[in-house]
Amino acid sequence: MVAVRCQGLSKNFGRVRAVENVNLTLPRGRFLALLGPSGCGKTTTLRLLAGFEMPDQGEVEIGGRRVNAPGLHVPPEQRSVGMVFQEYALFPHLNVADNIAYGVPKGVDKKRRVAEMLSLVGLPEVAGRMPHELSGGQQQRVALARALAPQPALILLDEPFSNLDAALRQSVREEVRQILRQAGATAIFVTHDQEEALSLADEVAVMIEGAILQVGSPQQLYLRPARREVAAFVGEANFLAGVAHGPVVSCALGDLPLVETAHGPVEVLIRPEMAHLQPDPTGPGRVERISFFGHDQLVEVALPAGLRLQARTQPRLDLSPGALVQVTVEGPVVAYAH
Repeated sequence: MVAVRCQGLSKNFGRVRAVENVNLTLPRGRFLALLGPSGCGKTTTLRLLAGFEMPDQGEVEIGGRRVNAPGLHVPPEQRSVGMVFQEYALFPHLNVADNIAYGVPKGVDKKRRVAEMLSLVGLPEVAGRMPHELSGGQQQRVALARALAPQPALILLDEPFSNLDAALRQSVREEVRQILRQAGATAIFVTHDQEEALSLADEVAVMIEGAILQVGSPQQLYLRPARREVAAFVGEANFLAGVAHGPVVSCALGDLPLVETAHGPVEVLIRPEMAHLQPDPTGPGRVERISFFGHDQLVEVALPAGLRLQARTQPRLDLSPGALVQVTVEGPVVAYAH
């Protein structure tokens, strides 16, 4: 069952093209991250789905029901969409239970539904508290409970973890994912944080300059990015010029196997963890800098002809600035026509 379908969705603000021809399909029960840099149109896309903005063209279906089309605009409150805002937007004059009960439709036992939601988010003891009495992580979970309470067809989350400090962010992210899974919810969340998108979502849609460039699993986007722009944005990337000869590309690091056959001038994508360094007094690479992170380290290597390469390795005492190294690559690699 398809929970969300967008076709040709576009939105202008004056001369600015905020969203351009977005096509997106999300099955029920899936968790999608809309990932992109600031100002790329992510939040506008979310607002178009929620009904807060009207598209200039295109169609939107939610839960099998058309909510946007030429001559049709279903208002937000009739779309079966739950929204978790960046600032959480809890009503400051209502306690937690009343916040959660606010959107529960008539005919439903509100007290029972509130109790179910508080149990789901692991906060049964805070029903009578006011929002200002909660921690940031607790406010986040209450906002999620309020969005889930009416049992919407779709949950939308706008940069949901940006207000949390770094120490809380990872634990709350995992809690939110478990809550959404347990609820069987379909969700789309907006983020510019690549680690957040790759670690949480079932699928990731990469958006740049108003257009979705690729949708796929986190593994597909990282290991097999379809376009150079996606490869450069998702994760750390080295690009080396080369010449492709069918299944092999020749570049500064030798002949490397290709994921897909290609011919002619290309740029080769090499993720830092694909590059392996071996100390060698005759090696062509020179270690320029090491950024140590404990569990691993990022090593910048100077290659002939002014090239630079970043390699992510296990911490090693035999690597230090100035050391000469051999560089090998664990393939196959992805190439882009140059």
